[in-house]
Amino acid sequence: MMVYNFIKGGDQTIGKVKEKPIAKGRITETIYFREPTADDGSHMFDLVVKSKVLDVNSSYSYLMWGKYFHKTSIIAETDGRIVGFISAFLQPESPDTLFIWQVAVDQTQRGKGLATALIMKLLNRLEGQNVRFIEATVTPTNIASNRLFKGLAKKLGTDYKTFECFGEDQFPDPSHEAEIAYRIGPLK
Repeated sequence: MMVYNFIKGGDQTIGKVKEKPIAKGRITETIYFREPTADDGSHMFDLVVKSKVLDVNSSYSYLMWGKYFHKTSIIAETDGRIVGFISAFLQPESPDTLFIWQVAVDQTQRGKGLATALIMKLLNRLEGQNVRFIEATVTPTNIASNRLFKGLAKKLGTDYKTFECFGEDQFPDPSHEAEIAYRIGPLK
């Protein structure tokens, strides 16, 4: 079982992560959560490439994300290595809605609740922004992300709806699946 204890510390929040051992001994590591910077862009890009399920955007887009959307995004790192991130933004036409563009978690951290912890930390950080809804798009075959957003609604004690955001025929790449939108909320 994973336990996250968040301790305020300067500009960063420190989370102690404990899990049941896979083999002998107990694994304990510290995860740091912070805003991304442009210098993190290349690491964010690498995480997406290694995920093998997320759409890989240009490396330039991740540099831009770290520089211009850092207030609505978050990085997780341990031992000086980025092990997860969320890129997100407040929708211009609906500023009470946080759109989560990508959630990437390093293979070594999957299944430990890090994606949910990243979202919860980001929501805590945006508390003064009056975020009432979360939206994200997910392809039907991305099982982990579908479970993440369904589980998030349950954890937040609210509802979610799904609807097609972009149909397959809208993508120039004929192999791209439809993108199904999750709308979670209202948040309490």
